[in-house]
Amino acid sequence: MKEKIHPNYFHEAVVTCVCGNTFKTGSTQKEIRVDICSNCHPFYTGKQKLIDTEGRIDRFRKKYAAVAPKAK
Repeated sequence: MKEKIHPNYFHEAVVTCVCGNTFKTGSTQKEIRVDICSNCHPFYTGKQKLIDTEGRIDRFRKKYAAVAPKAK
């Protein structure tokens, strides 16, 4: 392994989320700031929003089911 070509490794790097949660991990950066973490992510908190429970095609078919096709 060559000397002085690898970045410094911090065993106690502090990760700070915008929600206020902090934890320590290993990294080449001393401090890391993140927008979302496992403390506030909807997948981990169980507060997920179901955006589309019914598909677009199903809604389209339901909307235009009463309209009869034109005969030529």
